[in-house]
Amino acid sequence: MSEIKIKNFSEIPYEQLEELNLGAKQKMASGTQESSLQEHYLRYLSDEKRLKAVTVCFSDLEGRFHMLDYDKKFLISSYDNLTFDGSSIRGFSQQSESDLRLVIDWGTFRWLPSDVFGPGKVLVFALIQDREKNYYDGDMRGQLKRFNEKLRTEQNLTTNLAVEIEGFLFNGLNAEQTYDPRVGFEFVSEGGYFNTLPTAPLRQFIDRFAEAQRALGFENEKDHPEVAPSQFELNYRYTDAVIAADQIQMYKLLARLIASTMGYTASFLPKPRTGINGSGMHTNISVSKNGKNLFYQESGPDKLSPFAWDTIDRILAHADGLCLVLNSSVNSYRRLDPHYEAPNQIRTSAVDRSAMVRIPIGNEKSARIEVRSVAPDANPYLSLYTIMRTALEGPVQANQVVHNRSRTDRVLPDNIQDAIQHFRESSWLSQIMGERNHKKFAELKVQIADRCPKALGTRIKSSEVLFHHEVTNQQLWSQF
Repeated sequence: MSEIKIKNFSEIPYEQLEELNLGAKQKMASGTQESSLQEHYLRYLSDEKRLKAVTVCFSDLEGRFHMLDYDKKFLISSYDNLTFDGSSIRGFSQQSESDLRLVIDWGTFRWLPSDVFGPGKVLVFALIQDREKNYYDGDMRGQLKRFNEKLRTEQNLTTNLAVEIEGFLFNGLNAEQTYDPRVGFEFVSEGGYFNTLPTAPLRQFIDRFAEAQRALGFENEKDHPEVAPSQFELNYRYTDAVIAADQIQMYKLLARLIASTMGYTASFLPKPRTGINGSGMHTNISVSKNGKNLFYQESGPDKLSPFAWDTIDRILAHADGLCLVLNSSVNSYRRLDPHYEAPNQIRTSAVDRSAMVRIPIGNEKSARIEVRSVAPDANPYLSLYTIMRTALEGPVQANQVVHNRSRTDRVLPDNIQDAIQHFRESSWLSQIMGERNHKKFAELKVQIADRCPKALGTRIKSSEVLFHHEVTNQQLWSQF
């Protein structure tokens, strides 16, 4: 007797997924009207009978990724009234003002690989509003999106960002939640830079990861093992700031999902083992107008324009205050150890990778600056928002301008306690984040810092792993 197929949920081949997702990405990048996108995708959801659910995503103040599935039929009828309890999200509203709304950002509509997410699902990101339908100030994705749109509509400027996200692959499931400092993490590979056989576990993980990433429209460029053992990096094409931040969240989610299906743990702890290189999230930035890269000038120093040098000056002038945003965990300060290509010097250089801001080799199309001091566990929306606003609008006094590429006496904090103090003293960060968010973010980081010694030592402490904001151990979080 032949098997009867009871379920008939959508399962789209990878090649077709890539085509669909690239088309959706282009609609968003080109600024298609939200009303047009909403109408288009609601019609699609209604017509496509093989879809069962829509995964709706948002991020909290620390960048922790939250997802919930709505039944497709319910979402079609109630997309304009999706609510959740904001008081249950760390860093969001108090109990007295707990009701928040999810507003679907229809341009983020993406079709999902069924072998990773399950059949019959699509995904969207959401913006957050309060009960009066005002945009919620604690939603850093919303703040980034509004700033990005303001640049586009008022100045005809397009942001271009490409991030290089490094991570580690550990043996075993839930390796972070069960971390024992006496044993440490078990790497799946002891190889190094570019040095993994095609059939080795790390290479197989990277291959599967790259396939899913390509299907989601990332526009892959290259992928490889990194310098440290069991470390990986998959690079993809630049895009605008909001899409870039969304892709950071999807990159880390994909890595964790695919690793778990192979019996591994993908981790974005910046420094899970001392004595080796840590993981960073190098952030490459440029700005264009009418298709012209405003960072390029053939005759300029290192082929950068005065406009580009101004952005560097602003970032360096506010480096101390930015440090906590870009390095928001106790563990991330181990990565700023100068013995391992640490980007901890508050200066710029075209050649020295210890500089906070590097100037890569570029031409008229690719001229850019690279902010190297960003950790992979930073909130991508908060990081890109504060970097871009600082680069374009940050106040700079004449005596703060730093062009001396050989200067090495100014360095970033080497512990989270000092970074918190610099952050609290930054009136600029308070201004662009909002006073309440600025205060709350500092309070959340103090809670983590209080559980760890200021002098980190050589052993990775259990507290810096188990209480890390991306390690999803709900029982421990409730004890903060």
